Amino acid sequence: MKITFISDTHGQHNALQLPEADMLVHTGDISSAGEKWQVREFLKWMAEQPHRHKVFIGGNHDFLLEREPLLFHSLIPKGITYLENTATVIEGIKIWGSPITPWFLDWAFNEYRGDLIRRYWERIPEDIDILLTHGPPLGYGDRTIRGEIVGCEDLLEFVRRIQPRYHVFGHIHEGYGQYESEGTSFINASVLDVRYNLVNAPVTVEYSA
Repeated sequence: MKITFISDTHGQHNALQLPEADMLVHTGDISSAGEKWQVREFLKWMAEQPHRHKVFIGGNHDFLLEREPLLFHSLIPKGITYLENTATVIEGIKIWGSPITPWFLDWAFNEYRGDLIRRYWERIPEDIDILLTHGPPLGYGDRTIRGEIVGCEDLLEFVRRIQPRYHVFGHIHEGYGQYESEGTSFINASVLDVRYNLVNAPVTVEYSA
């Protein structure tokens, strides 16, 4: 199965050139400010894409998803899977997704590092194949333009233990790229750079059992 990963479109999804694939996955920041019209417009675009399967999670800019969950869920078209600290199985591939990121300036889905954020990572199933989080783990695609390493150390601990085939995220735009370590492919799929210019290509992988 061909899977295309994207992240951090911030409302610029219409300008994307998507490759052919069986599944389209977005790892958060679908909008610039999480307003209803922005979320609705993204969902309409995603529903129009030809991919057989479509999956997404929220990000720290997607306030509507956190503040008005009932309204948000009412907007999701059929055929699109939204994950919020939950799992799904698609053609035998086990996927778990979370919008949670370490606390920073009181954005959406923020949680304090340590015991509070670990409560979410403890929910990740042991047998997961693809892990989706909005933010990166410590040391992979998490270096900011200032040279700071800002990934989640607690998340990395769980990824090391579970060893999913793929761990896909975004959030740190300048961390775009792919990294391999201990049986896991780490993918920062941010399509925008740190100045919010659309410069990075979607990442497509060939997933085989």
